This record gives sequence, C-alpha cells and structure tokens, in this order.
Amino acid sequence: MSNEDVAIIGVGMHPFGRTPDRSGREQGAHAVRAALADAGLAWNDVGIAYGGSQDAGNADALVNDLGLTGLPFVNVANGCATGGSSLASVVAAIRSGVAEIGVAVGFDKHPRGAFNPKPRNWGLEDWYGQTGLMLTTQFFALKIRRYMHEHGITDDALVRVAERAYANGALNPQAWRRNAMSYDEIANSAMVSEPLRQFMFCNPAEGGAAVVLCRASVARRYQARPVRVRAAVVRTRHHGSFEVFSPMLATQAAPAPTVTASRAAFEAAGVGPADIDVLQLQDTDSGSEIMHMAENGFCEHGEQPRLLESGATAIGGRLPINTDGGCLANGEPVGASGLRQVIEICLQLRGEAGARQVPGQPRLGYTHVYGAPGVSGVTILESL
Repeated sequence: MSNEDVAIIGVGMHPFGRTPDRSGREQGAHAVRAALADAGLAWNDVGIAYGGSQDAGNADALVNDLGLTGLPFVNVANGCATGGSSLASVVAAIRSGVAEIGVAVGFDKHPRGAFNPKPRNWGLEDWYGQTGLMLTTQFFALKIRRYMHEHGITDDALVRVAERAYANGALNPQAWRRNAMSYDEIANSAMVSEPLRQFMFCNPAEGGAAVVLCRASVARRYQARPVRVRAAVVRTRHHGSFEVFSPMLATQAAPAPTVTASRAAFEAAGVGPADIDVLQLQDTDSGSEIMHMAENGFCEHGEQPRLLESGATAIGGRLPINTDGGCLANGEPVGASGLRQVIEICLQLRGEAGARQVPGQPRLGYTHVYGAPGVSGVTILESL
C-alpha cells in the first residue's frame, strides 16, 4: 500500500433540479464527460470507478454511455453519504496502486414528494412506518427540537440557515433554487414538522456530479490547479447514537458518526477546524446544518445562533458554509449530493467559484455528508 497523496484533477456536474427530458443516468454521463474534459482525459484513460444512484439505476450502467472498456466499476449505496463513500473508495484504490486514474460519480432522478423508504429494508418493523417515523421530515424535526431544548436555540437560527442558503444558491448557475428568499418568507412558510417549515427542507431532486482523481505527484500533467485530498473518511454509527430510523433512545448516548468521522479526518490531515477556510455541511434541513456545525468541531453546542447572527457563516465571513446553497438550494439527488459538495470546494480552492468565491485565496476546504441510517463521510481538501 502506497501512502502517496491523491489529487482531484477534474470536476463536472449536470445542473441540479428537474430535467424531464433527460434520465438520471444521462445526467451522470454528462457529469463524467465534463469532469474528464476538465482534466483533459478520455474515458479509456480511466482505470477504476466508483459511483452510486438511489433511484435512477445502477451507476455501473454508465459504461453503456461512456464506453465498454472493461474497467472495474463498483456500485456504492450509502444513502446521502454515497458521494463521500465513492470518493473515499477511489482515493484508497489509487493509493493501493490498483489504478492510475479513477472516477467517482453519482447521479439520481427522484420522483416528486418525500422519500418513501420501507421499514423492513432497514431492519425495522412495520409499526415504525405506521407511526410516521419513517418519514424523515418527522425524524429530523424530533431530533432538532430536542437539540434546541438542550442548547437554548430558537427558531431564529433555523430561519437564518435557510436565508443564507437561498442567497448563496442565487449566485450558483448549477443550483435548482436560484431565488433568494427573505427572512419573513421563510419564517412564515407552511409548518411541515414542527419546528421545521416548508423552506427549511431540501427537496428530492435530479442531477449528476463526478470527479477525476490521480496520484498527486503527476496531477499537474492534467490540471493547472489540482486539489490534494488530505483526508477522505467514512464512519458508521455506534450503539447509542440517535440517528435516522433509530427506533429508540439508548440509556447512554454515544457520539454521532459525524463526530467520529470528523475527528478521524482531522487526525489524518494533520489540521484542525480553525485551519479550514471554506466548508460544506449536510443540510437536509436547517436543523441538520446547525447540529453538524458543532458535531464537525467548528463551534460549541449552543454557539450556532451567535455565528449565524454575526454573519460568520456567510461567503465573506470567517467560517463560510455551503457557499453553493447546500442541499436547501440545490435539492438532494442522493447519489450526486456528496460529490456536489466536493466540486464546490474544488472550485473555491481553484478560485473559480465566480460570484460566490470566498475572498482571500482559500487553501483548505472541508466537506461533510450524512446518510441514513447513520453514515458520515468527511473530506479535507487542499489547493496544490
């Protein structure tokens, strides 16, 4: 096993939202072609690929569109953490010497409405769905209500997360929701699952995202501004973690998988939260981002309202979060969402984020995904 660093040399996306005339797989193929063009490579240069899609077919079927070259292509299914898991797998493969060039790709095309998972597919009995807990809007509302009570957080913080997300999304040509929304519009939108309102949730969506990676030592052959992968970590839950589809609360609470993934990533990268210049956090809803700010080590529990009120998490603040609008503005095509985060950080570190560019030439970026039933993926990226 080689310890050589791995770098991202190409990024590509298909715009998120609704594209009725294009299948999810076609959106994934579009993203791969764009990422390869960014790196100046062709599909037959790729030695290994990992990818995932929840509702749009097997990701390895992309070879029908891209070329039947015989490469190993592994399907990944880790819920909303699929993109982070795919990236970590490609990084490990290149480090191990399996391939020189690798691709991580995700795409999806979800039907309208809420996700509709079946309890038995997740090791649960039917009663869990019959009581409404299989509906994730309900679960996240219960979780953030408890968190707000424990740490003295009010609804104001929920509104401010969403307000910033839509403002950033308005600056992102790849985003689905490209209209800024006022504080009052969000605060007065329909209640869905208390305390979370309509415009505090992301939507199931469509889109594709792909990145091309290689050994860092040769990255400049393909990309003038490659991005080094300092860490790519995936962790699952412990007994006592209160996660999506948890049927009970344990008598003794354990840290969320986000906490363990974040700590492992910082240790692997040899940096800390204070070193990060720009970050992406899973914001399935406003409350999730608030909890994830602390779980990833960027603030203390209960400190989030002060950071949000002060503008610290805005594009020009000291801790810019979800500069592309996050899941709230982009929607969440499950297979592609984590790689969208990685692409945004790459663009920021390359100085190519346009109107949403973080000032001061950011050097270190961070991404975090969280998926059911308790899987977290964290990457730490550095401009080369």
